[in-house]
Amino acid sequence: MHFCSMNFVSAENLSKSYSEKWLFKNLNIGVNEGDRVALIGINGSGKSSLLKILGGLENPSDGIVSVRKGLKVGFLGQNPVFDEAKTVFDNVFYSGNTLLSLIKDYEKQLEADSSAPGYDQKLHELVEKMNAADAWTYEQQIKEIISKLGIGEYIERPVSVLSGGQRKRVAMAKVLIDNPDLLILDEPTNHLDLETIEWLEALIKSRFSTLLLVTHDRYFLDNVSNQIWELDNGSLYKYKGDYGYYLEKKAAREEILDAEIDKARNLMRKELEWIRRQPKARGTKAKYRVDAFEETKAKATQQRPDQKLELQMKMTRQGGKILELKRVSKAYDELKLINDFTYTFKKGDKVGIVGKNGTGKSTLLNIFTGNIQPDKGDRDAGETTFFGHYKQEDASLPPEKRIIEVVKDIAEYIELANGQKISASQFLKMFMFPPEQQYTPVGKLSGGERKRLQLLMVLIKNPNFLILDEPTNDLDIGTLNVLEEFLNEYAGSLVIVSHDRYFMDRLVDHLFIFDGKGNIIDFPGNYTDYRESLAENKEQSVPVEQKQEVEKKQENANTNSANKRKLSYKERTEYESLEKDIQKLEQEKNKLVEEMNSGNLAHEILMEHSVKIQQLTETIDEKSLRWLELSEFA
Repeated sequence: MHFCSMNFVSAENLSKSYSEKWLFKNLNIGVNEGDRVALIGINGSGKSSLLKILGGLENPSDGIVSVRKGLKVGFLGQNPVFDEAKTVFDNVFYSGNTLLSLIKDYEKQLEADSSAPGYDQKLHELVEKMNAADAWTYEQQIKEIISKLGIGEYIERPVSVLSGGQRKRVAMAKVLIDNPDLLILDEPTNHLDLETIEWLEALIKSRFSTLLLVTHDRYFLDNVSNQIWELDNGSLYKYKGDYGYYLEKKAAREEILDAEIDKARNLMRKELEWIRRQPKARGTKAKYRVDAFEETKAKATQQRPDQKLELQMKMTRQGGKILELKRVSKAYDELKLINDFTYTFKKGDKVGIVGKNGTGKSTLLNIFTGNIQPDKGDRDAGETTFFGHYKQEDASLPPEKRIIEVVKDIAEYIELANGQKISASQFLKMFMFPPEQQYTPVGKLSGGERKRLQLLMVLIKNPNFLILDEPTNDLDIGTLNVLEEFLNEYAGSLVIVSHDRYFMDRLVDHLFIFDGKGNIIDFPGNYTDYRESLAENKEQSVPVEQKQEVEKKQENANTNSANKRKLSYKERTEYESLEKDIQKLEQEKNKLVEEMNSGNLAHEILMEHSVKIQQLTETIDEKSLRWLELSEFA
């Protein structure tokens, strides 16, 4: 039996332009229930604009957008808008959702003065309403969201006093709590630490079946989406599969396009000769051929979107000593960030730094460079060690200065890795700033363009010890791939703080793990190795007191749920067979992955395997959710 999925949003002949520039033209789009779409494309291709149009926040220049009647859309943009005078609490709970309003009233009453007249009566009435509406589960979900996003500590503050990262978290809480039918997210992982990203990933997978997002985080993309749309040169290309499948199909598409353009250019030359030979009087007899020539000319003169970041930087030679830290400690008042840390950097060290926000990662980076002095211990840098420090927020780029002027202030000519010297203008072109853009004031740049310029300003000085603090924010996936290739070949010392797990996994050999108590653990391996290690050692690493507390809570839960139902015989049988089924499916999937990685399969077989792996993944997820559901009553 075939079931048709419900259409949520559709668009016909959708076009958008700003001034003279067209971002895209005549796009036809359909988002159906169950679609989990990741939208990718280079910076400036129009991804955010397309999300806003489909989310009803912006009008298209042309075309029609239809949204299913009664559909609740949740939109998380790059620059969320709030009622600035109100508190975080009032902004988060402001909604037409009656259940949310009830929970808001209940939470407010709990915080009220319990000695006030009528307090108990009002609380009792609200509890009765909560019971009647079965609102307790929803309230727990809300508390989890507020806790995991870390906004509880400033929930009573006015939104106007929050930082950019805090505002993004508040906006995310508001969207998730509202429980929309269609979730639209623009770069949701920016400003989140790794632990929070993994929580968000799991939440989206379990609670939101229909999703449209823009992200540069390739692990996040693969884990929450089931199809990829690429906005490229004004057109939209759709791929049902993961990021690896998309790369394969994109390469094939570009190969075909290159062949078509070459064919059209050869044909255009022949047709041009024919047109030039024709007397004007005979031209009307072959008008169809002239018209056909114009079509061929349009194809032949098509510009391939080949603008890519090129990184060929010279590096200052390193000496024997690079950087040594001996028993370094740093605290601010009672907050201990770094406690008795010792490490000697070696040539070619590639280190990732992992820890929650506020645990001291940026402080350690500044101790590396000498910008912050430790309270105790010694920092000893080699004479030839030259630091390049790329920061999350860099106010050193003057907004009124033109791009070319900022670069020329450092050097008129730049030496590349191969010894070639190029002008500042040529150097900017390597970083995807074409000549016509080089006289734009820095303040007019987009987030991604500004990040590229910041990176350029670091690399132009030829550092041999490169520190990158959240370099992936606002960069598109194509630019990240090139940056990764460059850093993979980089011969100097490299230290990375990043919430992009894919980026970290590709580049680092070991990690400095901040435990939040001032201790820094040197872990041998990349981020995925670290997460696997945590999972394996979870039982052993839980303190006895914590185990006892968990057991006590479980005991209380069992006591309080005397009426909890038991599994039926049929459900018990299903529960016991699910684990075996999941194991078999995992083995089948792993075998297909191994065959794909062997490099011995024909193209058609590769395609079949890719489709089969996607189907297996969906089946495993479905069975795992059912297993979890039954396990609550086992």
